[in-house]
Amino acid sequence: MKVIELFSEIREELQVVENELRSVVRTQNQLLTETSTHLLNAGGKRLRPALSLYGATFYNFNLEKVLPLAVALELIHMATLVHDDVVDASMTRRGIPTVKAKWGNGISTHIGTYLFAKSLILIAGYQETPLISKVLSDTSVKMCEGEIQQISTTFDLQQSVREYFYRIKRKTALLIAASIQLGAVACGAPAAIHLPLRRYGYNVGMAFQVTDDILDLVADQSQLGKPVGNDLRQGIITLPVIYALANSTDRNRLAEIINKTNKNDDEVREAIIIISNSGAIDYSFKISRKFITKAKEALKTLPDIPTRTTLSRAADFINLRKY
Repeated sequence: MKVIELFSEIREELQVVENELRSVVRTQNQLLTETSTHLLNAGGKRLRPALSLYGATFYNFNLEKVLPLAVALELIHMATLVHDDVVDASMTRRGIPTVKAKWGNGISTHIGTYLFAKSLILIAGYQETPLISKVLSDTSVKMCEGEIQQISTTFDLQQSVREYFYRIKRKTALLIAASIQLGAVACGAPAAIHLPLRRYGYNVGMAFQVTDDILDLVADQSQLGKPVGNDLRQGIITLPVIYALANSTDRNRLAEIINKTNKNDDEVREAIIIISNSGAIDYSFKISRKFITKAKEALKTLPDIPTRTTLSRAADFINLRKY
């Protein structure tokens, strides 16, 4: 199964979102348009806009009401990716040169800020629904907290699972939770609908990031679209690494490799073998499945409409994906 198959029910609506995204980033400034369009052409799952549309289907679906939100969510996500590529010195994403690679750090930083500012304009249109701006402003602050924590804890081998969850909640899960919750809110849904959707989104987001961190170690590089072991190279301590450092008989050698600021490919491969042999991959998938179970539990209180089945299938897909 591919991501696009999960979104087949809203294919037409997602195309409207895509068209609107391109319209929003189009400006008289050629460089702004060129760099923003490059980001859009690089693809992406459009997971957050899709979730906002699915959330909206649970209560008086109205594309006109949810469209600005869906576009704003993708702009926020794109802004974080551009800034991440500067911080991580990433030259490719999904197999395509990053904005950083083509235009440098200065342009990348300002493009990220530009896209975020564009999202604010769209969100400002929801004056009659203050929960949207409240949730997204709070989420944006927490996303920054998560990124700062990640930067400040690189090469810190003493990190706990709890600290890891704190980080990925802020980096990834909260925006996914907000996406599906606020899609419903934009169409006027009561708390009995939008809060279970938020719980679903939060748990899906946690599972999504845990799986991302597993794939960083074991995925096919051509499918992943970036070098395998990228987090290891940067000293980012993920769940499989935390488990291996605590349980592997080769933990000292693993720690030695991780602590090196300039690792060669052979060392990265050695570290991945140590992590895999420790049982860390199976352990991490088990944790991901627990979050997926919680996500599916949250759906049970929602109206039994086709979207509920789709969201359940989407949760199951997380552990099956290859990139």
